[in-house]
Amino acid sequence: MEEVNHIEVVFIEDSLEDSELTLRSLRKYKLANRLKVIDDGQKAVEYLFGDGQSGESITNIPKLILLDLKLPKVSGLEILERMKKEPRFKDIPVVVLTSSNESIDIKKAYELGANSYIVKPVDFAKFTEAIQQVGMYWLLLNQPPKNNIP
Repeated sequence: MEEVNHIEVVFIEDSLEDSELTLRSLRKYKLANRLKVIDDGQKAVEYLFGDGQSGESITNIPKLILLDLKLPKVSGLEILERMKKEPRFKDIPVVVLTSSNESIDIKKAYELGANSYIVKPVDFAKFTEAIQQVGMYWLLLNQPPKNNIP
């Protein structure tokens, strides 16, 4: 039985504009209704691993984690590395959604276990389309291992 507050997507992004655009796109296409946005790397670590003093931490494993690389305090690559070492997060798809198209970032993200790497389009329409495609694939078409289905 699914919990009422079960988070489907955790989005770790420090740009308010990008997070609002992403949330709007996912909701517009009815791809995800229960999303958690975290706006800095340290807060993400606290939420995901219960390392913080905020008292808020993840209670259910989400279907998808969207992760920016350039975050305040703790980088997206550090978060990714830690998530993929943690058994409960190991099989959760992590899509890096970032402005960096640096080959070193792309290579490192895949080495650390990213499932996909998407450079954020600058154009509004292309950004919206990219988010729709990400949501369609990872939330509707992708078949996760049975033991991680929420």
